[in-house]
Amino acid sequence: MSENSQFRFGAATGVGSMPGGDAREAAKTVTGTFEDFPFLPELPARGPGADMIGRTAGMLVELYARVEPSGWRLGDRPGRDTKRARSWLGEDLDALEEFTQEYQGPLKVQAVGPWTLAAHLELRNGEAALSDAGACRDLAASLAEGLRLHLAEVRRRIPGAQLVLQLDEPSLTAVLRGQVKTASGYRTHRAVDRQIVEQTLRDLVGAHTGGPVVVHSCAPDVPFALLRRAGAAAVSFDFSLLTERDEEAIGEAVEGGTRLFTGVVPGAEGPLSDPAGSVMGVRTLWRRLGLSPGLLSEAVTVTPACGLAGVSPGYARTALAHCVRAARSLADNPE
Repeated sequence: MSENSQFRFGAATGVGSMPGGDAREAAKTVTGTFEDFPFLPELPARGPGADMIGRTAGMLVELYARVEPSGWRLGDRPGRDTKRARSWLGEDLDALEEFTQEYQGPLKVQAVGPWTLAAHLELRNGEAALSDAGACRDLAASLAEGLRLHLAEVRRRIPGAQLVLQLDEPSLTAVLRGQVKTASGYRTHRAVDRQIVEQTLRDLVGAHTGGPVVVHSCAPDVPFALLRRAGAAAVSFDFSLLTERDEEAIGEAVEGGTRLFTGVVPGAEGPLSDPAGSVMGVRTLWRRLGLSPGLLSEAVTVTPACGLAGVSPGYARTALAHCVRAARSLADNPE
């Protein structure tokens, strides 16, 4: 954790997904808006292989997946779905490389984490990989190797970047609580032991030695303490879903040096408040927890509440620019 506490995160960034299917337009928007913390955009509207599960499945090493009517299923060899996923990822990297010439600073790339992947990738029998402990281990190992290669490729293309890896884990709470449905839909898979969940994440975080790892979930009840113990340098979440139950864990996280990626700008279309209003809840939480206002800019990165794939391009641009302005408001007026 100490090496990550010296890392300079940007004050604002996006979550990952963007609307439309034009990689150059998305990269231009992201790099133009977040001059000190851009990210690699994802464009799921292009179809299977550009969605979050398919995109990460395309990164796996010696494991392959194809699209079935029920979703993504592991198979024996790379087929057209794997090739399509890899081709789109290459297109996205080409676009980002074009708009980050000479860039120096933090750059975020996203992939689905091992537990959300295990909850959504099917085995040959149609059940989630989550149903088989051995399959979960194989998946996590394949993902770790795939991410190592992916990050090396990003580093080669954008040598001045300090890479931040974001693991998307929206299904993590459901995995911990035994709420992931079986193929029939009538039952749920057993809850996975918290220590196994934590250890798997710790191993994956530990494998990424080149920089900090952020874990993102826009679901309720994010397990802040577990993610901290697993070595996450930052936790990304939908600020509107916080409850009083979360506050103690958040206070401990901030005091322990964990950064908060606070999703305060709505991920669904609608009118936006003024930038100061968007971060008012963060200031209020800070006061309630008795944290120093001076810590705010050291501890908080402002983001949208979740990905922006479902909104119009105009709203996406507005929401990202709003994040930058809200972060500036927080830094200028921490009280």
